[in-house]
Amino acid sequence: MSATLIGRVQSPRIIRIGGGVALETAEVLQQLGLSRPLIVTDTNLIALGHVDTVTDVLANVGIGWGTFDAVVEDPTDTCVDEGLAAFNAGDYDCIIGIGGGSVLDAAKAISFMSVNAGHVRDYKAPTQIDKCGPPLILLPTTGGTGSELTRWCVITDTKLTEKYNLSGLACVATAALIDWTFTVTKPARITADTAVDSLTHAIEAFVSRRAFAYTDAFALSAMPLITQHVRTAYTDPENAVAREGLMLAASQAGMAFSNASVALVHGMSRPIGAHFHVAHGLSNAMLLPAVTAFSVSHAPQRYAQCARIMGMAEPADTDGKACEKLIAGLQQLNQDLQVPSPSTNGLDHHAYHEKLPLMAEQAMTSGSPQNNPRVPTAAEIESLYREIW
Repeated sequence: MSATLIGRVQSPRIIRIGGGVALETAEVLQQLGLSRPLIVTDTNLIALGHVDTVTDVLANVGIGWGTFDAVVEDPTDTCVDEGLAAFNAGDYDCIIGIGGGSVLDAAKAISFMSVNAGHVRDYKAPTQIDKCGPPLILLPTTGGTGSELTRWCVITDTKLTEKYNLSGLACVATAALIDWTFTVTKPARITADTAVDSLTHAIEAFVSRRAFAYTDAFALSAMPLITQHVRTAYTDPENAVAREGLMLAASQAGMAFSNASVALVHGMSRPIGAHFHVAHGLSNAMLLPAVTAFSVSHAPQRYAQCARIMGMAEPADTDGKACEKLIAGLQQLNQDLQVPSPSTNGLDHHAYHEKLPLMAEQAMTSGSPQNNPRVPTAAEIESLYREIW
């Protein structure tokens, strides 16, 4: 938000967006001079036929491929090791990631770990991973993470029980093919959670201390698209207009937070996922209203602008009134999307509260809270965890 901040933008060399662009995968490979891909995905996406959509196109032009389909939700370091072994076992010249954020993040890590020594934890932020592995062609099947356009990925450490960010040029896709038709098979819960994940990306990028005009444009475009379409997609999963809108918004929000960074919601969300296996988008949704209420006093004009552009506040409202309406609007969105609290989602009371100091410490060391308009103390983070319980 500073007038003196220098904006630095990283994005894929090729971006194709629209219904059916997955059918252009072979064309993109040929444009890049690639012909031996390893497909990284999961078994569910194979069962849904999404992987066949791409491999049929490859087969039609005589391109062979290998498949690693063992990606797990919230991909772990061991999952990355297994994928790396699969990549090294073949004569592959690129990686195609087909899936949600977990798959795309795993594909990124497999790529850069193929040329960087050591363990993936050796490269967690703020380290910048600029030694790039084989080209990455990413096809998202959920409109949420925006990973296909970002310079970030998130991996869970099975030894340290920690989710950490990894960042740098090596995490930027070579090509992103963003095809909303994949998303019509998403269940309602995943639709809601990934959409709120996108909304969190957009809001946090806009209020981030590292925001600048370029990222603002993407964030402000994504926010109203999400609030306009998420309820429809949640109740009517095959609504093409809603699905297309959410997919576009996810990509825009991805560009925003990739270059302006996320803030306190994400810093607090990752430990919940690491310790209690709560899906990333869902843990963001649990936190978003409370963290917004905690933060608005330190950037009222920015938060008020969020409220107005999403239609939660009127243009004539004062910034203070608009911020009040924003918090109420986010709370109502969670109610409409049936977002549970940690307690109603089945988390164990004793385990959750026992881990609050560790989770607060992990949130602080992630670096994301330092981008928040109101930078919290560890004690304040613990208090927020208690508030959302």
